Amino acid sequence: MEDSLAISGAMPEKERAPFLNRFVSSSAEAASGEGRSLALIRPKNTLFYSKKKHPDQLEQERATYAEAARQGSFFDEQLKALEPSPYEFRFKFEDAAGRHDYANGDWEAHAMFFNGRRREGSEQATLQWMNSVFNEDYPSKGMLFCIGNMAKRRQTWQLLGVLRVDATTQYDLF
Repeated sequence: MEDSLAISGAMPEKERAPFLNRFVSSSAEAASGEGRSLALIRPKNTLFYSKKKHPDQLEQERATYAEAARQGSFFDEQLKALEPSPYEFRFKFEDAAGRHDYANGDWEAHAMFFNGRRREGSEQATLQWMNSVFNEDYPSKGMLFCIGNMAKRRQTWQLLGVLRVDATTQYDLF
């Protein structure tokens, strides 16, 4: 199925932030008030941090991956072989509604960890690199959080992704 997607071009970097700004909400609460279940927010005063997972939690995640792999043809053997990240990645941040602490459920953060560990050679060096990216580089240049909720639990928002998008001081007039 993933082979059916094709990249047909790239949006020029200077157009990305103005394009996305029209979709940015001031907070999860504001997005909820607009009836949205998926939103972009521009977080302030962010702090990325990691927490080592308990071995029991890792075993539960491995069991969940294996169970999902047994569910049918949509999942393949690669899912069964996936290794859960030994860390939970989180962000503390502020938005128009106040302070928050969200788990980063973005698979790319975990892929970043595994790729970094392979490149850096150690978990400690990898975590330091991730801290630098998410606590220095991204905040200094600009980032957006993609957040979402589930229909059954509309009040519970989750961090689905971190986007490195330039901060803008001038917004489009739409």
